[in-house]
Amino acid sequence: MIRLRAMLSTTAVRLSALYLGLFALCAVALVFYVTSISVGMQHERIQAVIGSELRIIGGAYRSNGIAGLVRSIERRARQPGGNLYAIASPTGELIAGNIAAIAPGVLDAEGWTASPFRYERIGDTASDDHQALAQVVFLPNGMRLMVGRDIGEREQARGLVRQALVTALAIMFAGALGIWFFVGRRALKRIDHMSEASKKILAGDLSQRLPVNGSGDEFDRLSLSLNTMLGRIERLNEGLRQVSDNIAHDLKTPLTRLRNRAEAALASDGGPEAQQQALEQMIADSDQLIRTFNALLMISRVEAGSSTAQMSQVDLSGLAADAAELYEPVAEEEGISLTADIAPGLTILGNRELLAQALSNLIDNAIKYAGDGDAPTINIRLVREKGMVRLSVIDNGPGIPADRREDVVKRFVRLDESRSKPGTGLGLSLVQAVAALHGGSLELTDATPDAEINPGLAATMALPGKT
Repeated sequence: MIRLRAMLSTTAVRLSALYLGLFALCAVALVFYVTSISVGMQHERIQAVIGSELRIIGGAYRSNGIAGLVRSIERRARQPGGNLYAIASPTGELIAGNIAAIAPGVLDAEGWTASPFRYERIGDTASDDHQALAQVVFLPNGMRLMVGRDIGEREQARGLVRQALVTALAIMFAGALGIWFFVGRRALKRIDHMSEASKKILAGDLSQRLPVNGSGDEFDRLSLSLNTMLGRIERLNEGLRQVSDNIAHDLKTPLTRLRNRAEAALASDGGPEAQQQALEQMIADSDQLIRTFNALLMISRVEAGSSTAQMSQVDLSGLAADAAELYEPVAEEEGISLTADIAPGLTILGNRELLAQALSNLIDNAIKYAGDGDAPTINIRLVREKGMVRLSVIDNGPGIPADRREDVVKRFVRLDESRSKPGTGLGLSLVQAVAALHGGSLELTDATPDAEINPGLAATMALPGKT
């Protein structure tokens, strides 16, 4: 009973009931309309037949008088069919015709009978029941002539239509009940499965997904949308967990070093010079921590889209050229050859400061890792391809393995597990966030795919360009 009540409360069942009621109402109205039209047409046909018979009989009467009229009535009364003929005396006694008895009062008024009347035909049994319509004519000698037609065919047609209507409504009702049971039970079962999965998700198991049966209906579309949302929430939670772990790992060491240096400075007898040196080292460590937190704040703000209000037309060609000029002396100090291939006149709608920061991060990473190889080189390249502006920083260093490229854009993830090189592991995360803010993406590929050693890295920001 509970499941039946729940099934009857579903939208599918309610819509089915509404459509069934509306269809049944329209069907009844249509049947009554068709029936009334059919009855009206049959009534007109009966009147036409009776009028034609009266004209023929009237001709016999005018030609041969009463005797001719009776002969014509007797002859026509013996013919098969639904026509009725009767001649009655002024007192209403039947003299000739094919009617054995007639309802009282039918022959009392001249003209068309107001409504169908009952009669008995000659040769009928007691169980026979007939109705007819007729026209009564008063003759000059007081006798009455009646010509009519049985309406059994009309009533039979009306009965058939009514029976067909009742049968059709019964079939529709039975079919609707079956559809209600099938659709409602199926919908309720799917909702139960979704509710069970939702309970597990609410309990903390974000790996659960709402069921999808592949039918492509509204339940599948809803489940797919919610599953996509759950997948993103799961990834965000996993990223938050990883960020928390990485923050604890990456910040614990500098904080511990900062505390140890302060403690050592307090316990040292090296004099003011030693204490000043310790304070300078502590300030450097504090600056590194501040840079880390600033990077985190910037990534969060970029991902939240807080900088979208500061969008303007940016000369990306000029920005890339300025970055190349700025970093060329830095690269030379590290023994790296820095070149630039920049297409002129390329502009995009974006935030100049964020784009400059992202490009600086890419060049910093290239300088940091390209110097490990022989004859290290860095190339800054800006081109337009297929409606996109592609800003690349390409080096010939060790590169990034293909199976680690999704990891390196996560916060605090570094390929240098020993942390021997400076950095926070936030550079590529910021670049990816900036690219996404501008409607683009960050692509990491091998600079020289065929190289077995030092394939290099091509880090490219693909951004929608102004046409």
